Amino acid sequence: MVSTVHREWWRGAVIYQIYLPSFFDGDGDGFGDLTGLLERLPYVASLGVDAIWISPFYRSPMRDFGYDVADYRSVDIRFGTLADFDAVVARAHALGLKVIIDQVWSHTASEHAWFVESRASRTNPKADWYVWADPASDGAPPNNWLSVFGGSAWCWDAQRRQYYLHHFLTSQPKLNLWNPAVLDAHFANAEFWLARGVDGFRLDAVDFMLHDEAFGSNPIRPVLPDTERPWNPFRMQRHVHDMAQPGIALLMSRIREFMNRFPGRVTIGEISSEPGAFDRIARLTGAMRLHMAYTLGVMKAAFAPAIFRQAVADAATLNHAGWLCWAFSNHDVERVVSRWNPTGRAPAAFARLQMAMLLTLPGSVCLYQGEELGLPNSHIAAKDIRDPFGRAFYPVYAGRDGARTPLPWAADAPNAGFSDSNHTWLPVDPVHATMAIDRQEADAASTLAAYRRMISYRRARPSLALGETELLDFPDPVVGWRRRFNGEATVALFNLSPEPVSVKGLPRFMPADMPFVTAPSDGGIVLPPFGLTLGVEHRDR
Repeated sequence: MVSTVHREWWRGAVIYQIYLPSFFDGDGDGFGDLTGLLERLPYVASLGVDAIWISPFYRSPMRDFGYDVADYRSVDIRFGTLADFDAVVARAHALGLKVIIDQVWSHTASEHAWFVESRASRTNPKADWYVWADPASDGAPPNNWLSVFGGSAWCWDAQRRQYYLHHFLTSQPKLNLWNPAVLDAHFANAEFWLARGVDGFRLDAVDFMLHDEAFGSNPIRPVLPDTERPWNPFRMQRHVHDMAQPGIALLMSRIREFMNRFPGRVTIGEISSEPGAFDRIARLTGAMRLHMAYTLGVMKAAFAPAIFRQAVADAATLNHAGWLCWAFSNHDVERVVSRWNPTGRAPAAFARLQMAMLLTLPGSVCLYQGEELGLPNSHIAAKDIRDPFGRAFYPVYAGRDGARTPLPWAADAPNAGFSDSNHTWLPVDPVHATMAIDRQEADAASTLAAYRRMISYRRARPSLALGETELLDFPDPVVGWRRRFNGEATVALFNLSPEPVSVKGLPRFMPADMPFVTAPSDGGIVLPPFGLTLGVEHRDR
C-alpha cells in the first residue's frame, strides 16, 4: 500500500465513464458526440471527479457501437473530428480532468485495412496478424471454442480457405497478439493518442488478448444437479484455452514498459467475470504490469454481505503489490440500482448506499454516467434493441441497451434534453426524465447532491483514497470496514437489507455531516433500510 500522500494521480482517483453515444448530442442527429461532450464537461468537473474515460470514438461500422474498430487513428464521423477530440482534451485539462480513452487491442472490425490484407492470401505481409486455423478433416472448426455472442468462435473465410477466430461478432476478427508486429502497430497507434495529450488507456477485454496457440479444445463446465442449463452456451465451457493465458502477464509487462516512456500516463485493464478474477488482477497489475484493473465479476456477483467481505479482504491484500479499480456499473451490465435491488424498495436510500460503498472501498473508482443520478435500468422494447448481444439471446436476455439509454439533462425538454433530434439512437426513458440533471441540481437532497458531497468527503480524507483496509466484525446484513492512513482512520458501516437493523459495539467516531449518514447514539446505532454510517474515528490521546 502507498505510504505517502504524494502519490501518482491515479491511485485512489475517481474516474467518470463517458459512454459517448448516450452522453449528449451536440449536432442534433440523435447520437452523442464529442462536441456534446465538450459542451457538458463543466458538469462532469462539478462532480469532483479526477478523470474521464471515453468509450471508443474511432471509425467503425458500429455493429458493436465502437468496439469494432476500423481505423485506430481516426474519429468516426458520427462522433466528430480529430479537432473536436483535441478540443475535448484541452478543455478537460483546463477543468482539471485527466482524459483516458479506450484501446481495443484484441480484435478489429472486418473492415479494418489490416484484416482486408490478412484475408487476401496466406503469404501477404499481414497474413498472420489475425488468428487463422485450418479446418478439421471433416471441414468443421478446428476446436470447440464458442463466441460470447453465441455460436462457434470460428468463421469460415472462403478466400483463404481457413477459419478465423472471433470472440464476439463474426465481424470482429481476433488479432494475433502473439505476433510482435501487431504489438508494435498497437504501440504506434497508442503513441499517436499520447502525443495528442491523453493521460491513459482503458484496455478492453484483457482476458481475451491471447489464445492457446495449440488450439486445444476447452473442457466442459458441468451443470450442477437441479440447475437449469445456461441460456448462453459460452457458460458451458471452462475457458482454459481461449482466455486468460499465462502469457498475458508478460504482455502486460510489454505494455507497462511502453507506458513508462510517458510519465504520469496510466493503464486500466478490464478483467472478465470468469472465476479467479481477483487473482488475475493481482498478477496483471503492479510495478511492471498494468497500473490497475477492474473486474466484471464484482458487478455480476450477488448483492450479499459475504460477497463484499471476501472482495474487500482480497482487495486489501491485492493492493499491496498491484492496484484494484472498483466499478459497480458500466456499459456492459445492468445498472446497479436495478441489478442489486430488483424489488425497487427504498430506491433513493439504495442509491446512496451503493454510492458510499463504492467510494469507501480500497483502490480507485470508475463511476458510470447516470449512476450519480440513481438511474434504474431501462426497459427496451424488442423493436428498439440495438445491442447484438441482446438480439442474439432475446427474450431471455435483452442485452446491454438498458444501461446505455441517453442521459437525461432537462426533465421538461424534448428527449430529456439529450438531443434536438426527432429520433434518438436509443429511446429516452420517461422514468429517467423525472430524475434529470436539472431537477437534481435544484434539490439539495437529491442523489446527485449526495454524490457530490461523498466525492468531496473522499477527496478530503487520504485514508479513503490510500488507506489500509480492515474488515469490521458485524453479523449479516451489516458489513463494514476501517480505512487507515498516516494516523487517520475512517469507519464505514452499511445495512444491506431493506429492513432497519440495530447495531451495537461500534468504534468511536465522528459521523460525517451528510444527510444520508446516520449518527450513532450511546455506542449503538439503528441503521434504516439500506442505511449507512461513516466518519473519522476518534484517536485515543
